[in-house]
Amino acid sequence: MAERSLTLMAVHAHPDDEATSTGGVLARYAAEGITTVLVTCTDGRCGDGPGGVKPGEPGHDPQAVVAMRRAELAASCEALKVTHLETLDYADSGMMGWATNDAPHAFWNTPVPEAAERLADLIRRYRPDVVVTYDENGFYGHPDHIQAHRITMAAVELAGSPAKVYWTTVPRGAFEEFGRVMKEIGVEFPEPDESADMPTLGLPDEEITTWVDTRGYGGQKFESLAAHASQAENIFFLQLGQDRFTELMGMETFVRVRDTTGAPTPEDDLFAGLR
Repeated sequence: MAERSLTLMAVHAHPDDEATSTGGVLARYAAEGITTVLVTCTDGRCGDGPGGVKPGEPGHDPQAVVAMRRAELAASCEALKVTHLETLDYADSGMMGWATNDAPHAFWNTPVPEAAERLADLIRRYRPDVVVTYDENGFYGHPDHIQAHRITMAAVELAGSPAKVYWTTVPRGAFEEFGRVMKEIGVEFPEPDESADMPTLGLPDEEITTWVDTRGYGGQKFESLAAHASQAENIFFLQLGQDRFTELMGMETFVRVRDTTGAPTPEDDLFAGLR
């Protein structure tokens, strides 16, 4: 009987989220023969429509946006050579405080145990060795990212999975460098609103446990992000061009929060201790 392939499962909130923080690892590990599973929790209906029309504006058709973003997600997965795409198809909740947070089928409005059991079924089916999702703040406070974190942590326990679990993060120093480069090429990068009740983004370098070099897959990661063309207005990274993008976004960083291998940290491989 053939030996089972090592498996990576990435759990993301919306179509396009897979590209930015995990596009490199999805591409790299697929190229190394590891099975990659992407779980996308929402349908992305609160994204921009054709021509950049915003939710609630005339001409924004949520169902048309869903269909468009589903096709873009498929193209992104092809670029990254994702082995399996699973979509939970909850309604996109929109940004925190939007009326869409309370819609009947909104992901944010879904009981955690209900959604976690659906994800646990996928964990039982695919038996991932590594699971990646967001931290408890959803990295920047988006309700669907927070909910993805909640259901993932619950699902791992429900499934009795021995998987290593990681949360995506960014070294704080990288924000300063990114802002400098964006200004250098003439792109306005929005400054954080210090008066807003937002979690602090990223972590100090010394708190990051895992640094994965994915620069060799920068072209695939850029292609994956570019596949989500309907959201280009919100994807500042595309304005960098592929070479600069790879230079700045070629190291993907994580915090290991669950481990059964005893592999020492810092590590340079999500599968350290497993191969």
